[in-house]
Amino acid sequence: MDGFPLPKAPVRLPRTVDELRQLALAIGRNESAISLGAKAHAVLCRLVDHPEETALWTISELAQWLQVSPSTLTRLATRLGYQGFADFHSVFRDTFTKSARRFYARQAHRLINDAHNISPETEWDVVARLSQESIRNIEAFVGHINPGDLAQAAHLLAHARRVRVFGLRQIHSLASFLTYGLGMLRTDVALLDGPGGGVAEGLAQMEPGNVLVVSSMAPYTRTVVDAARVAAQAGVVVIALTDTRASPLVPPARQAFFIPYESSFISNSMGAYVVFCECLLNLVARDLGDRALNAVRRREGFISQLRIEME
Repeated sequence: MDGFPLPKAPVRLPRTVDELRQLALAIGRNESAISLGAKAHAVLCRLVDHPEETALWTISELAQWLQVSPSTLTRLATRLGYQGFADFHSVFRDTFTKSARRFYARQAHRLINDAHNISPETEWDVVARLSQESIRNIEAFVGHINPGDLAQAAHLLAHARRVRVFGLRQIHSLASFLTYGLGMLRTDVALLDGPGGGVAEGLAQMEPGNVLVVSSMAPYTRTVVDAARVAAQAGVVVIALTDTRASPLVPPARQAFFIPYESSFISNSMGAYVVFCECLLNLVARDLGDRALNAVRRREGFISQLRIEME
Protein backbone atom coordinates (compact mmCIF):
# COMPACT_ATOMS: atom_id res chain seq x y z
CA MET A 1 0.00 0.00 0.00
CA ASP A 2 3.02 2.34 -0.53
CA GLY A 3 3.35 3.04 3.19
CA PHE A 4 -0.05 4.70 3.75
CA PRO A 5 -1.57 3.46 7.04
CA LEU A 6 -5.16 4.34 7.66
CA PRO A 7 -5.89 7.37 9.89
CA LYS A 8 -6.13 6.55 13.58
CA ALA A 9 -9.01 8.97 14.12
CA PRO A 10 -10.92 11.66 12.22
CA VAL A 11 -9.07 14.97 11.86
CA ARG A 12 -10.05 18.41 10.64
CA LEU A 13 -9.61 18.54 6.87
CA PRO A 14 -7.04 21.18 5.86
CA ARG A 15 -8.42 23.69 3.36
CA THR A 16 -5.35 25.89 2.92
CA VAL A 17 -1.74 25.14 2.04
CA ASP A 18 -0.66 26.56 5.41
CA GLU A 19 -2.94 24.09 7.19
CA LEU A 20 -1.48 21.28 5.09
CA ARG A 21 2.01 22.41 6.08
CA GLN A 22 1.04 22.30 9.74
CA LEU A 23 -0.41 18.82 9.24
CA ALA A 24 2.82 17.64 7.59
CA LEU A 25 4.76 18.95 10.60
CA ALA A 26 2.40 17.27 13.05
CA ILE A 27 2.65 13.94 11.22
CA GLY A 28 6.46 14.15 11.24
CA ARG A 29 6.38 14.74 15.00
CA ASN A 30 3.82 11.98 15.67
CA GLU A 31 1.41 14.62 16.95
CA SER A 32 -1.37 13.84 14.45
CA ALA A 33 -4.02 11.14 14.39
CA ILE A 34 -2.87 10.47 10.82
CA SER A 35 0.20 8.29 10.40
CA LEU A 36 2.11 8.07 7.12
CA GLY A 37 5.08 6.00 6.09
CA ALA A 38 8.37 7.78 5.46
CA LYS A 39 7.91 7.75 1.68
CA ALA A 40 4.35 9.07 1.82
CA HIS A 41 5.31 11.78 4.31
CA ALA A 42 8.19 12.86 2.08
CA VAL A 43 5.79 13.15 -0.88
CA LEU A 44 3.38 15.29 1.16
CA CYS A 45 6.21 17.55 2.35
CA ARG A 46 7.49 18.05 -1.17
CA LEU A 47 4.02 18.98 -2.41
CA VAL A 48 3.43 21.59 0.32
CA ASP A 49 6.94 22.99 -0.18
CA HIS A 50 6.19 23.55 -3.90
CA PRO A 51 2.56 24.78 -3.85
CA GLU A 52 2.66 26.59 -7.20
CA GLU A 53 3.97 23.62 -9.16
CA THR A 54 1.50 21.37 -7.35
CA ALA A 55 -1.36 23.72 -8.26
CA LEU A 56 -0.53 23.91 -11.98
CA TRP A 57 0.64 20.41 -12.81
CA THR A 58 -1.63 17.46 -13.51
CA ILE A 59 -1.57 14.33 -11.41
CA SER A 60 0.51 12.60 -14.10
CA GLU A 61 3.04 15.44 -14.21
CA LEU A 62 3.30 15.49 -10.42
CA ALA A 63 3.74 11.72 -10.29
CA GLN A 64 6.56 11.89 -12.83
CA TRP A 65 8.24 14.74 -10.92
CA LEU A 66 7.97 12.87 -7.62
CA GLN A 67 8.88 9.51 -9.20
CA VAL A 68 5.75 7.80 -7.88
CA SER A 69 2.64 6.45 -9.57
CA PRO A 70 -0.52 8.58 -9.97
CA SER A 71 -2.38 6.05 -7.85
CA THR A 72 0.09 6.75 -5.03
CA LEU A 73 -1.00 10.41 -5.02
CA THR A 74 -4.65 9.40 -5.04
CA ARG A 75 -4.12 7.09 -2.06
CA LEU A 76 -2.25 9.85 -0.20
CA ALA A 77 -5.18 12.23 -0.72
CA THR A 78 -7.72 9.71 0.60
CA ARG A 79 -5.54 8.80 3.60
CA LEU A 80 -5.48 12.48 4.51
CA GLY A 81 -9.29 12.52 4.44
CA TYR A 82 -10.02 14.03 1.01
CA GLN A 83 -12.59 12.54 -1.35
CA GLY A 84 -9.90 12.05 -3.96
CA PHE A 85 -6.94 13.70 -5.60
CA ALA A 86 -9.10 16.40 -7.21
CA ASP A 87 -10.39 17.46 -3.78
CA PHE A 88 -6.84 17.52 -2.41
CA HIS A 89 -5.55 19.34 -5.50
CA SER A 90 -8.17 22.07 -5.11
CA VAL A 91 -6.43 23.28 -1.93
CA PHE A 92 -3.35 24.18 -3.98
CA ARG A 93 -5.33 25.56 -6.92
CA ASP A 94 -7.29 27.90 -4.65
CA THR A 95 -4.05 29.18 -3.09
CA PHE A 96 -2.52 29.69 -6.53
CA THR A 97 -5.51 31.75 -7.66
CA LYS A 98 -4.92 34.16 -4.77
CA SER A 99 -1.20 34.57 -5.52
CA ALA A 100 -1.05 34.34 -9.32
CA ARG A 101 0.83 37.59 -9.76
CA ARG A 102 3.73 36.40 -7.63
CA PHE A 103 3.80 33.08 -9.47
CA TYR A 104 4.17 34.66 -12.89
CA ALA A 105 7.10 36.74 -11.68
CA ARG A 106 8.80 33.52 -10.67
CA GLN A 107 7.91 31.93 -13.98
CA ALA A 108 9.63 34.84 -15.74
CA HIS A 109 12.78 34.04 -13.82
CA ARG A 110 12.53 30.41 -14.88
CA LEU A 111 12.06 31.36 -18.53
CA ILE A 112 15.16 33.55 -18.41
CA ASN A 113 17.12 30.70 -16.86
CA ASP A 114 15.87 28.22 -19.47
CA ALA A 115 16.89 30.57 -22.25
CA HIS A 116 20.47 30.27 -21.10
CA ASN A 117 20.44 26.57 -21.90
CA ILE A 118 19.90 27.13 -25.62
CA SER A 119 23.59 27.92 -26.11
CA PRO A 120 26.69 27.64 -23.92
CA GLU A 121 26.53 30.04 -21.00
CA THR A 122 28.87 32.99 -20.78
CA GLU A 123 30.47 33.95 -17.49
CA TRP A 124 27.79 36.62 -17.05
CA ASP A 125 25.08 34.03 -17.69
CA VAL A 126 26.43 31.81 -14.92
CA VAL A 127 26.43 34.71 -12.46
CA ALA A 128 22.95 35.86 -13.48
CA ARG A 129 21.50 32.36 -13.31
CA LEU A 130 22.87 31.59 -9.86
CA SER A 131 21.72 35.01 -8.61
CA GLN A 132 18.20 34.47 -9.90
CA GLU A 133 18.05 31.01 -8.35
CA SER A 134 19.10 32.43 -4.98
CA ILE A 135 16.40 35.09 -5.29
CA ARG A 136 13.80 32.37 -5.86
CA ASN A 137 15.02 30.44 -2.82
CA ILE A 138 14.77 33.59 -0.70
CA GLU A 139 11.27 34.31 -2.02
CA ALA A 140 10.28 30.75 -1.17
CA PHE A 141 11.27 30.90 2.50
CA VAL A 142 9.75 34.38 2.85
CA GLY A 143 6.49 33.12 1.37
CA HIS A 144 6.30 30.16 3.76
CA ILE A 145 7.49 31.76 6.97
CA ASN A 146 5.27 32.10 10.04
CA PRO A 147 5.89 35.53 11.62
CA GLY A 148 4.89 34.25 15.06
CA ASP A 149 7.43 31.42 14.89
CA LEU A 150 10.11 33.85 13.76
CA ALA A 151 9.38 36.26 16.61
CA GLN A 152 9.46 33.44 19.16
CA ALA A 153 12.79 32.13 17.81
CA ALA A 154 14.32 35.61 17.97
CA HIS A 155 13.09 36.04 21.55
CA LEU A 156 14.57 32.68 22.58
CA LEU A 157 17.92 33.54 21.00
CA ALA A 158 17.91 36.93 22.70
CA HIS A 159 17.06 35.81 26.23
CA ALA A 160 18.13 32.18 26.72
CA ARG A 161 20.91 31.89 29.29
CA ARG A 162 23.13 29.94 26.90
CA VAL A 163 23.01 29.50 23.10
CA ARG A 164 24.95 26.97 21.08
CA VAL A 165 24.99 26.54 17.29
CA PHE A 166 25.78 23.31 15.44
CA GLY A 167 26.32 22.48 11.79
CA LEU A 168 28.89 20.31 10.05
CA ARG A 169 30.47 20.02 6.63
CA GLN A 170 29.27 22.81 4.36
CA ILE A 171 26.86 24.12 7.01
CA HIS A 172 29.74 24.64 9.45
CA SER A 173 30.44 27.98 7.77
CA LEU A 174 26.82 29.04 8.36
CA ALA A 175 27.00 27.97 12.01
CA SER A 176 30.16 30.06 12.45
CA PHE A 177 28.50 33.07 10.82
CA LEU A 178 25.42 32.85 13.05
CA THR A 179 27.57 32.35 16.15
CA TYR A 180 29.67 35.41 15.30
CA GLY A 181 26.56 37.54 14.72
CA LEU A 182 24.86 36.47 17.94
CA GLY A 183 28.12 37.05 19.81
CA MET A 184 28.03 40.69 18.72
CA LEU A 185 24.69 41.10 20.48
CA ARG A 186 24.87 39.00 23.66
CA THR A 187 27.11 36.80 25.79
CA ASP A 188 27.42 33.01 26.17
CA VAL A 189 27.09 32.08 22.51
CA ALA A 190 29.40 29.51 20.92
CA LEU A 191 29.66 26.63 18.49
CA LEU A 192 28.49 23.43 20.15
CA ASP A 193 31.67 21.51 19.34
CA GLY A 194 34.23 24.29 19.53
CA PRO A 195 37.02 24.66 20.08
CA GLY A 196 37.48 20.97 19.29
CA GLY A 197 35.81 19.81 22.49
CA GLY A 198 33.38 17.44 20.82
CA VAL A 199 29.61 17.21 20.63
CA ALA A 200 29.10 15.24 23.86
CA GLU A 201 31.16 17.74 25.85
CA GLY A 202 29.23 20.65 24.34
CA LEU A 203 25.87 19.08 25.15
CA ALA A 204 27.02 18.35 28.71
CA GLN A 205 27.38 22.10 29.28
CA MET A 206 23.78 22.77 28.31
CA GLU A 207 20.82 22.89 30.68
CA PRO A 208 17.05 22.74 30.20
CA GLY A 209 15.87 26.00 28.68
CA ASN A 210 19.15 26.67 26.87
CA VAL A 211 18.89 26.98 23.08
CA LEU A 212 20.60 24.86 20.44
CA VAL A 213 20.40 26.01 16.81
CA VAL A 214 21.02 23.14 14.39
CA SER A 215 21.18 23.14 10.62
CA SER A 216 21.43 20.46 7.97
CA MET A 217 19.94 19.84 4.53
CA ALA A 218 19.71 16.77 2.32
CA PRO A 219 21.80 14.69 2.42
CA TYR A 220 21.53 15.19 6.17
CA THR A 221 24.47 14.85 8.54
CA ARG A 222 23.76 12.10 11.07
CA THR A 223 25.77 13.71 13.89
CA VAL A 224 23.71 16.91 13.70
CA VAL A 225 20.42 14.98 13.71
CA ASP A 226 21.53 12.88 16.69
CA ALA A 227 22.68 15.97 18.60
CA ALA A 228 19.31 17.66 18.06
CA ARG A 229 17.42 14.59 19.27
CA VAL A 230 19.56 14.11 22.38
CA ALA A 231 19.44 17.81 23.23
CA ALA A 232 15.63 17.92 23.00
CA GLN A 233 15.37 14.86 25.25
CA ALA A 234 17.49 16.73 27.82
CA GLY A 235 15.12 19.73 27.83
CA VAL A 236 17.19 21.96 25.55
CA VAL A 237 15.15 24.09 23.15
CA VAL A 238 16.07 23.15 19.59
CA ILE A 239 15.70 25.55 16.65
CA ALA A 240 16.24 23.96 13.23
CA LEU A 241 17.24 25.57 9.94
CA THR A 242 16.61 22.94 7.29
CA ASP A 243 15.12 22.32 3.86
CA THR A 244 11.74 20.54 4.08
CA ARG A 245 9.15 19.32 6.54
CA ALA A 246 10.41 15.79 5.91
CA SER A 247 13.79 16.70 7.41
CA PRO A 248 14.86 14.54 10.39
CA LEU A 249 15.59 17.78 12.28
CA VAL A 250 11.87 18.64 12.45
CA PRO A 251 10.69 16.16 15.15
CA PRO A 252 13.07 17.37 17.92
CA ALA A 253 12.73 21.06 17.03
CA ARG A 254 10.44 23.50 18.83
CA GLN A 255 10.91 25.93 15.93
CA ALA A 256 11.77 24.76 12.41
CA PHE A 257 12.39 27.04 9.43
CA PHE A 258 12.40 25.71 5.90
CA ILE A 259 14.85 27.22 3.44
CA PRO A 260 15.26 25.76 -0.06
CA TYR A 261 18.68 25.28 -1.60
CA GLU A 262 17.92 24.19 -5.18
CA SER A 263 20.15 25.86 -7.77
CA SER A 264 22.77 25.14 -10.41
CA PHE A 265 25.53 25.64 -7.82
CA ILE A 266 27.94 22.70 -7.60
CA SER A 267 26.69 21.94 -4.09
CA ASN A 268 23.71 22.96 -1.94
CA SER A 269 23.16 26.69 -2.37
CA MET A 270 23.82 28.65 0.82
CA GLY A 271 22.60 32.08 -0.32
CA ALA A 272 19.10 31.90 1.13
CA TYR A 273 20.43 30.41 4.38
CA VAL A 274 22.80 33.34 4.90
CA VAL A 275 20.01 35.85 4.20
CA PHE A 276 17.71 34.07 6.67
CA CYS A 277 20.40 34.25 9.37
CA GLU A 278 20.86 37.96 8.69
CA CYS A 279 17.12 38.48 9.14
CA LEU A 280 17.16 36.47 12.36
CA LEU A 281 20.10 38.47 13.73
CA ASN A 282 18.33 41.76 13.04
CA LEU A 283 15.25 40.51 14.90
CA VAL A 284 17.37 39.40 17.86
CA ALA A 285 19.00 42.84 17.96
CA ARG A 286 15.58 44.51 17.87
CA ASP A 287 14.32 42.28 20.67
CA LEU A 288 17.35 43.10 22.86
CA GLY A 289 17.13 46.83 22.17
CA ASP A 290 19.59 48.83 24.28
CA ARG A 291 21.27 45.66 25.51
CA ALA A 292 22.31 44.84 21.94
CA LEU A 293 23.49 48.41 21.38
CA ASN A 294 25.59 48.34 24.55
CA ALA A 295 27.08 44.97 23.56
CA VAL A 296 28.11 46.31 20.15
CA ARG A 297 29.63 49.44 21.71
CA ARG A 298 31.60 47.35 24.22
CA ARG A 299 32.91 45.19 21.42
CA GLU A 300 33.93 48.25 19.41
CA GLY A 301 35.79 49.53 22.46
CA PHE A 302 37.98 46.42 22.61
CA ILE A 303 38.55 46.55 18.84
CA SER A 304 39.74 50.14 19.22
CA GLN A 305 42.00 49.44 22.20
CA LEU A 306 43.64 46.49 20.46
CA ARG A 307 43.96 48.44 17.20
CA ILE A 308 42.54 45.49 15.27
CA GLU A 309 41.10 47.49 12.37
CA MET A 310 43.32 49.42 9.98
CA GLU A 311 42.58 53.12 9.61
